[in-house]
Amino acid sequence: MKEIRMVDLKGQYDKIKIEIDSAIQNVIDTSSFIKGNHVKEFQKELENFLPVKHVVACGNGTDALQIALMSLNLKPGDEVITSGFTFIATAEVIALLGLKPVLVDVDPNTFNLDVTKVEKAITEKTKAIIPVHLFGQCADMNTLSIIAKKHNLYLIEDAAQALGTNYYINNSITKKAGTIGDIGCTSFFPSKNLGCFGDGGAIFTNNDDLFQKISAIANHGMKKKYYHELIGVNSRLDNIQAAILRVKLKHLNEYNLARQKAADFYDKAFINNPKLQIPVRAKYSTHIFHQYTLLTKDVDREKIQDYLKSKNIPSMVYYPVPIHKQEAFKNYIFSHNDFPVTEDLCKRVISLPMHTELTEEQLNYIVDNVNEATQI
Repeated sequence: MKEIRMVDLKGQYDKIKIEIDSAIQNVIDTSSFIKGNHVKEFQKELENFLPVKHVVACGNGTDALQIALMSLNLKPGDEVITSGFTFIATAEVIALLGLKPVLVDVDPNTFNLDVTKVEKAITEKTKAIIPVHLFGQCADMNTLSIIAKKHNLYLIEDAAQALGTNYYINNSITKKAGTIGDIGCTSFFPSKNLGCFGDGGAIFTNNDDLFQKISAIANHGMKKKYYHELIGVNSRLDNIQAAILRVKLKHLNEYNLARQKAADFYDKAFINNPKLQIPVRAKYSTHIFHQYTLLTKDVDREKIQDYLKSKNIPSMVYYPVPIHKQEAFKNYIFSHNDFPVTEDLCKRVISLPMHTELTEEQLNYIVDNVNEATQI
């Protein structure tokens, strides 16, 4: 049996090697490494895929979030609501810009923002909400859109783990993750469902004015070369990465279906295991399983991980320490009693190998050993 990896990027590359190598060679031959044609074409192709009116490619997913916030004319001390259970980047950029991150606990089933608690966190200083579509499933955007409109707040989607996820608006209209709010942000980190061979990210919007500002901010605040209207940053997707992403975007639906197939296999294997809770799939969103994350029950998670490691099966914990307990946020006042679900999840979640190249042999081996590990 082939070695089991958390993410098998090599196996994925081998299947599209000729296309990828040709795309990279084309960039080298033209020596157009920055702002080349592949960047422009990738932006258009992603606009069509989503669909959305405007896509601005940038250096990485964290930059995407930062630039999105910079485009909103927020002032130091303004508050931005986001999830307490996610990767640090979402709260990090809020703090970096002198804004105040207001963390809200998550739903115990979907692990996304608990919409019943969002409105309670809104004050006169609140300017925006950033839901994170965690592990490949959308947050409850119907409810969040109503709340944002009611309080005149911006809605920025962190779709870094959910590119290609379908969301059902009022059970009648289908939109892709990242295209529902005012601005959507994503990452092309190599392990993402659509990943490049380095760092990369993108910002999407249907708002023409925001598009103009976002484009300028990402390019040193320039709308015209050497004329700087805004304080901006230098955040670009390079042409080689764009060329790679153009190839992989053609396969994204196929990749997401492969992940869903693997998740279905896991679900069937674990649904009757009393020590494990399989991922809950919301009715309003598809799930493209950037991660396949189980919730352990009355069992030692670390012993499971140790057992799997002894069988050469990797696993991960996303995320072991909640944001409100991170050293970087020690000077922010958070009431630990406000995050009971987040703190519980940090102690109990475990993620299994999830990628496009998992074979039935590997999946059988994984599930047999996971079930065995929970009986120890």
